[in-house]
Amino acid sequence: MNIVNRGVRQLADASRKLTLDQSALNDRYPATSSEDSALSLPRISEYWPTSVHEELARQHWSKATITPHIDLNAWQGFLDNLPRDPYVNTRWKRMSWLHLNDQMEVETLGECPMAQGGRFNDAASMADRLRYYDPLEAAFTERDDVRAFVKAWADMWGIGPREPILMQITGVRGDGTIDPLQGQGIHADGCKYLSILVLNRENVSGAINTLYRDKAGSELLATTELAPGEVLHIHDDQLFHSVSSITQDNAGQHFERFIIIINCSFIDEFQNRMLRRHFPGAVLNDCE
Repeated sequence: MNIVNRGVRQLADASRKLTLDQSALNDRYPATSSEDSALSLPRISEYWPTSVHEELARQHWSKATITPHIDLNAWQGFLDNLPRDPYVNTRWKRMSWLHLNDQMEVETLGECPMAQGGRFNDAASMADRLRYYDPLEAAFTERDDVRAFVKAWADMWGIGPREPILMQITGVRGDGTIDPLQGQGIHADGCKYLSILVLNRENVSGAINTLYRDKAGSELLATTELAPGEVLHIHDDQLFHSVSSITQDNAGQHFERFIIIINCSFIDEFQNRMLRRHFPGAVLNDCE
């Protein structure tokens, strides 16, 4: 897809978000109450403030909070059961592939490995490798507030039925200083739409997110520190990003930081080959 066509798509996406028919969305996504947390879940059309859509159209990134819409303590309860990352010993991780069905309801798909080509991930432990992880727990993905988040996230980007969505819970814990990216440095994730949601920060300094115009890092765009419940949305095919090292605040006390990464519309052909193989009916991004 050339630069002109990509720009047209982005402008169309932005225009769509700013001119959505409110009543039609309200009919399609009525407000519901979460049985798990007694939360009053917002309508999809009201989940993100208008400023998020405007900032994504203008600068390709935006920061928001979703703490009013989720039971953050309940989400944090799923961190204790995370297994160690079999490829990076200092990290813990689960991941699942999701999509919206034809009724725009969230469904969990089967197993498909994570596959990042070296063009997007040049860390020696991860580049050009197929990586398999335990799935997210059903008790998590079936929560009303989790499903509402996924629906609202997909609607924000204009993601339609049967487009694979990768959702991960990942993070680090321990002592001393840890590189949360495990050698990735300044990078892109090989997709169009990416968001990073912080679940917790305990006894942590650092972990500052930085956005760049280029992979070399010669043009810095923004830096931000995400608190629990805050999410950073990125047009991943337009920007590069990194996060600084994590250091424990108080020596001798355990520290940890865990995040949710959710992304879709992959431009990494290595990943798309795996998606075609495992999900033949999936709607994939046109990588040409």
